[in-house]
Amino acid sequence: MNKTEQYLLDLPLEYKNNKVAIRNTFRMLKRKKPKQLDNIVQALHEEAFDKINCLDCGNCCKTISPRITDHDFSRLAKFLKIKPSVLTVKYLRLDEDDDYVFQQMPCPFLMSDNACMVYEGRPKACREYPHTDQNKFFQVLNITEKNIEICPAVMEISKAIVVEFER
Repeated sequence: MNKTEQYLLDLPLEYKNNKVAIRNTFRMLKRKKPKQLDNIVQALHEEAFDKINCLDCGNCCKTISPRITDHDFSRLAKFLKIKPSVLTVKYLRLDEDDDYVFQQMPCPFLMSDNACMVYEGRPKACREYPHTDQNKFFQVLNITEKNIEICPAVMEISKAIVVEFER
């Protein structure tokens, strides 16, 4: 078992132990919207992903489905060399919010080595996951808090944000 796999097993307890501090810090960040937040989180993102290799984990692809946009339909169908209607029937379903998502999890394009079979054609949500390196980070604090339970890197980033803003 590699370090990331062990961390993934420990993630529920890690979240339980840090949930209150993270939630309180995120609430404060939503209210105050510090100007330096994006730069701090970008640095923390890079630091976390220097240590954590997504291919050692793949938990996001195993547990959550991205929302498939119209642009994603076109990109995926073109990449797979199939018609969008075939893509829909073979791989997608409408969820409770009337968004298209994958019919099954793990992702139908996740390979045994946690690599993505459609990496160049993957949906926008997959390209941007876990959303910890985007501008106006305060706008994605809610989704970041949800992603803590899925992604070890998000947990590391979130704990570091707490430390950074406790000063």
